[in-house]
Amino acid sequence: MTAILEIRNVTRRFGDFAAVNDVSLSVASGEFFTLLGPSGCGKTTLLRMIAGFDDPDAGEILLGGKDLTGTAPERRPIHTVFQSYALFPHMTVAQNVAFPLKMAKRPAEEIDRRVREALELVHLAEKRTSFPHELSGGQKQRVALARGLINRPRLLLLDEPLGALDAKLREEMQIELIAMQRELGITFVFVTHSQPEALALSHRIAVMNAGRIEQMDEPSKIYGFPRNRFVADFIGHCNMLEARVADATPQGLRLEVPGLGAVAAPPADGARAGASGVLAIRPEQVRIAAPDAALDLQNRFGGKVRDFLYVGDVTTYVVDLESGARVEALLANSAPGRAKFFEVGDAVQVAWRHDAGAFLHG
Repeated sequence: MTAILEIRNVTRRFGDFAAVNDVSLSVASGEFFTLLGPSGCGKTTLLRMIAGFDDPDAGEILLGGKDLTGTAPERRPIHTVFQSYALFPHMTVAQNVAFPLKMAKRPAEEIDRRVREALELVHLAEKRTSFPHELSGGQKQRVALARGLINRPRLLLLDEPLGALDAKLREEMQIELIAMQRELGITFVFVTHSQPEALALSHRIAVMNAGRIEQMDEPSKIYGFPRNRFVADFIGHCNMLEARVADATPQGLRLEVPGLGAVAAPPADGARAGASGVLAIRPEQVRIAAPDAALDLQNRFGGKVRDFLYVGDVTTYVVDLESGARVEALLANSAPGRAKFFEVGDAVQVAWRHDAGAFLHG
């Protein structure tokens, strides 16, 4: 696909601190692209530079092949939606949405038509005469989105737009965002620190840390094939087992894990005998069963339940293995009428497939 946004070797410093450090990426036209990372990683600083609220110290930002250097924020075909909504309290919903068109001095008939279309898109047509204080958090966010979309910008920037919403409303807004982006075809660049949100919404994700991009790929590849320890640990929950490569073939690895002995793992780029690193394996990849259960899996170890966390649809078990290692295993609560399967102190076995997990160097 054609790149609409290109960021080339962009750096932004505040004194001796590099908030964004030599970042390069491109965003395809019509893509839902997410910048994901912990607080202070540089994602919002990068978004502000795209919007024109801040200038890079080095590098280029191009939109449709045109360098944006020196272009004021209001002259860029870009709109930003903030977590704080930034609605005018003295204006009605319709007036808030119409504001960008009024500033552009569009004809009254056109403004009225486009406001109606925008409010229908976000399912708020019946709230056009309401004021912000009369709206729920989700409704305010949809007004902010309608205002951001009213000019049909080439690029919509969303800075933690769902951060102030409760969990249920946040999920509903995620579904609406996906539907809206698909219907309009506008390119979204979305900033969040929420891993589930990034995985659910994005076509691609750039995971940022300390001003740099650690990994950029499709959500399933970032989750299933993390490039390093930071990505594996930051995206969801992950067991990290210190390991040394005993043997490496194109078919797979044989690892030596302290206390566990030999562990089979999938092949890894550049892995050679003697290399040290970690085996990163997700809790949902780990089976947990009674000690006498038949588990036809190569990696199988005994232990006892140390603790568990019941969250409705699944239970996460923390298991202390006989070797002293600790592993988390996830079990779906699919059996009717049963809240949990094992108690603290129960003897269990945990196991995982030979091709599960990923060996990460270093």
